[in-house]
Amino acid sequence: MAEKKKIGLIPKLIIAIILGILVGRYLPPIVSQIAITISGLFGAFLGFIIPLMIIAFVSKGIADLSEGAGKLLGVTVLIAYCSTLIGGSLSYGMAHAIFPSFIKPELADQIQQASTRELEAFFTIPLNPFIEVTAALVLAFMLGLTVSGLRAKGGGEIFYKAIGEFNEIINIVLSKFVIPLLPFFIFGNFCNMSYSGSVFAIMSIFWKIFICIIALHLIYVSLMFIVAGTYTGRNPFKCIKNVVPGYLTAVGTQSSAATIPVNVECNRKMGVSRQIREFVIPLGATVHLPGSMITLTACVYTLLTMFEMDHSYGLILKFIMILGVAMVAAPGAPGGAVMSALPFLPVVGIDPTSSLATILISLYLTQDSFGTAANISGDNAISIAVEKIYYKHIIKQPIPTDIDA
Repeated sequence: MAEKKKIGLIPKLIIAIILGILVGRYLPPIVSQIAITISGLFGAFLGFIIPLMIIAFVSKGIADLSEGAGKLLGVTVLIAYCSTLIGGSLSYGMAHAIFPSFIKPELADQIQQASTRELEAFFTIPLNPFIEVTAALVLAFMLGLTVSGLRAKGGGEIFYKAIGEFNEIINIVLSKFVIPLLPFFIFGNFCNMSYSGSVFAIMSIFWKIFICIIALHLIYVSLMFIVAGTYTGRNPFKCIKNVVPGYLTAVGTQSSAATIPVNVECNRKMGVSRQIREFVIPLGATVHLPGSMITLTACVYTLLTMFEMDHSYGLILKFIMILGVAMVAAPGAPGGAVMSALPFLPVVGIDPTSSLATILISLYLTQDSFGTAANISGDNAISIAVEKIYYKHIIKQPIPTDIDA
């Protein structure tokens, strides 16, 4: 008997998105509430496991690097931060050149009425992570660098084995539970967005702005792959093709961290060695946020222009530089970047408790998934560049041909 062909992850994600939109729009609200409740429970579990994923992957990735671990960490973070700043600066240039031609002050009142009807889950279960994302990242750095240093001196094997076994435990949870249930999580998210109508309402007003933002996301990520591919000798278009599953997963989950397991597999298909992909991809999900920065910069520029406030590049560059650091704690949850930005809005003259901040949140959340998708896609471009830098310039060894070794 012929073996049944399984449906791949990409078709499942597409089906979940389409069904979510249809169910939220046409079926009774109770159906969407059931889906939202299930999605909320799964989301709570994701929030709980995300710091564990960061500890498992990043500490193991650094510990595997018996040579040059600190240098690799510094290079990766520096490239990620520069990429985030470049993304924000390009966004400002695009907004300054295009947006004033169609931004109208009367749009502000319409936006404030847009997203007011979201459904609530029937119930929730309190499942808070035992450690925050930023603290998990610091702990992972500490464990990984310490164990890497001990191994370089001929010791640390007990701790290295413990980190390795913890890494395997998290991998099993991801492969057997998280990834198979991702389509249900995505389904619930889209049910709610479709039912409330907030996405469609805001898009009907700001569709020109969103097209510009999403176009810049795609252009910037493509440029990243072209630059990284030129530097490493890889075909950038094949790399872009391999990153599609991660992109679609991020569109549905709106979370860079929740996309880590799928993105690691995308990176493997690109031919990146295991120790680099399991180090750079989880780290990038936390520190590399050009898509989110592009969106935030464009949205802030829109509001400042709409309300005739100062929107000079010098002012917004200061905001971008601060936010590039502040958003490190953001990727654990959908919309986390805009929430991280709220305390720093006074830098550009916006009161975080004002209606302007509410509009910013609405604008950002409407297309948060596309910014997230740009973030995780760019992580793959960084990884192939970092791999060459690490092997050629840091430890001066050939890049391994066995990518799973």
